[in-house]
Amino acid sequence: MSAVPGPSATLEVALAHAERLLATHPLLAAEQAQEILNVVGGHPPAQLLLAKANAACGHADLALRQLSQLGEQQPRWPRPSFESALLLAKLGRGDEAINALRSTLRIDPRQPDAWLAFAGHLAAIGEQAEADAAFAQHLRFATNDPELIAAGSALAENRIPEAEQRLRARLQRHPTDVVAIRMLAELAARIGRMDDAERLLSRCLELAPSFQAARQNLAMVLHRANKPQEALAQIETLLAADPSNPSARNLKAVVLCRIGDYAPAIELYDQILGQYPSHGKIWLSFGHALKTAGQRDRAISAYRRSIELDPGFGEAWWSLANLKTFRFQPEDLAAMREQLKRTDLDPEQHSQFEFALGKALEDAGEHAESFRSYESGNARRRAQLPYRADDASARVRRSVELFTPEFFQARVGFGSPAPDPIFIIGLPRSGSTLIEQILSSHPQVEGTMELPEIISLTHDLRRHAVEGRGGAYHDVLAGQDATQLRSLGERYLENTRIHRKTGAPFFIDKMPNNFFHVGLIHLMLPRARIIDARRHPLACCFSGYKQYFARGQNFSYGLDDIGRYYRDYVALMAHFDEVLPGRIHCVVYEDMVADTEAEVRRLLDYCGLPFDPQCLRFFENDRPVRTASSEQVRQPIYRDGVDHWRHYEPWLGPLKAALGDVLDHYPEPPPGVVVAYRSDQPPTTGR
Repeated sequence: MSAVPGPSATLEVALAHAERLLATHPLLAAEQAQEILNVVGGHPPAQLLLAKANAACGHADLALRQLSQLGEQQPRWPRPSFESALLLAKLGRGDEAINALRSTLRIDPRQPDAWLAFAGHLAAIGEQAEADAAFAQHLRFATNDPELIAAGSALAENRIPEAEQRLRARLQRHPTDVVAIRMLAELAARIGRMDDAERLLSRCLELAPSFQAARQNLAMVLHRANKPQEALAQIETLLAADPSNPSARNLKAVVLCRIGDYAPAIELYDQILGQYPSHGKIWLSFGHALKTAGQRDRAISAYRRSIELDPGFGEAWWSLANLKTFRFQPEDLAAMREQLKRTDLDPEQHSQFEFALGKALEDAGEHAESFRSYESGNARRRAQLPYRADDASARVRRSVELFTPEFFQARVGFGSPAPDPIFIIGLPRSGSTLIEQILSSHPQVEGTMELPEIISLTHDLRRHAVEGRGGAYHDVLAGQDATQLRSLGERYLENTRIHRKTGAPFFIDKMPNNFFHVGLIHLMLPRARIIDARRHPLACCFSGYKQYFARGQNFSYGLDDIGRYYRDYVALMAHFDEVLPGRIHCVVYEDMVADTEAEVRRLLDYCGLPFDPQCLRFFENDRPVRTASSEQVRQPIYRDGVDHWRHYEPWLGPLKAALGDVLDHYPEPPPGVVVAYRSDQPPTTGR
């Protein structure tokens, strides 16, 4: 068979024939491409085809050289750099693939496939905001339809109402247009309507099961909606089709960490870093996984590598500080101070530097300067986050009004009878991780993590309240009958099952802020244990003030706010102690430190568990720990930290004023602390 068709055949026919051979007979495709070049000389499409054929034959270095030469010859043609990017990605050279895609998009930004590939690589290196923007550009250019182009442009430029109007009009006329459905799902996800996004993307895949870009979107939406099991199913489907899919592999590592499977997540991060070795955010994620799994030295190395790659990456510096047992060197302090002189630091990174520097100065005994650093970091963080202390007080007041003895008496026997969960509640930095570590050292108890499921349930109830024009989720909860409350309890158990690995009969849900939801927990799981972790208000609040939280805890960035919050917490716990006497077991941190065995025995008695001496050797437990105390609870009881706040007492006046008589009566609630929440007057400090 002749490599080139007869004289009457056109060049286009010869190229088309070679293109068809590429998929099944790349060697023949290469031969035909070379024949064409022998006849017509430096023909760019034939040169491109020859490079692709050489790559398919396993001659990657030769193909890359040919693509590079072609790019130099045709600097305004995006295909050589795009094909280079695809080949580099297959070779595991992710950083180089990113650079090639940047070149492609500089030459011609209207390349939808390049934007999609770029979004995938950006997601793989942890640049999710930039990945989302790249994906929006992909949507913008992925169609030739004028209507969809207009909608995509509106979406890419964040003109949300216009984009939604255009897409809904399109779907009224063409209800099975999967491109429009996917774009509308992207819009829904962007504005937080995750249920709508999930429904739309599922519809996309019903209509077009091989629509992998929609599946990728669905996996991310499911992850963000706290549905890890469903997200993993979609990720596995993506990886079955393309095992090298960069964003799917990174998302899998993230989801595995979310459900506590750290060993395979660490292995995945190792592989990803082999492809993308020069991106600080991936090194940071790797460090977080290693830290949680108890691999402290490797975590420090990962954080250090992140800093080497980007000395201005405040989050990596704070991650070192957040190990708590780590100590900075003098050169580290100098480096942080130098970075803080920059005027171009992102406000969030700036805050993290100040928190990290505060910790370094604290360890050096320079408490006045340390406080100034913490104060500045908190002020900067406080300016970024919305918080109204009155809102938390109003939530407590609503609970006090609703959850009366009569309310609970009318619902005796409601909910799921399962005794499995042990809830640990309180404030962050209250000693809750220590309690979790002690209990999870018992053979009948499994430690998990700060599970978000209660928060998810309240969001669903709150959404029903809005749809029913109610005021708060309490209004919906008050209307739940026995069947509905049992269903809520069973849903909680089902959705947390993925976090249970050992088959132990009991498991821990340590989400401190669930103290707001004791009423819900009791109604849907009346046999679950509830443990209140309580620590001296100045120690607990100031420890929270020193902490840069990854998310949430917006109350913790002002001394007055955190004092108000602690007071609200004490009042709500006092209320539940009145209306459900004996239901909640309080562990006072200072008592646990002073007489550990006696407090552990009391704790196990409350949980209905026999004493086990391993609970006193909790620091030998090698389970993953995700909180800021992860390194501290891998050591014996830390007695020196009980009064550490006293170094900062000269500056804690606003905190003391906000706490009021709660501070005077600790560890008991002050008399009448609940009374103010039962009136129309805002709660006072009690002084």
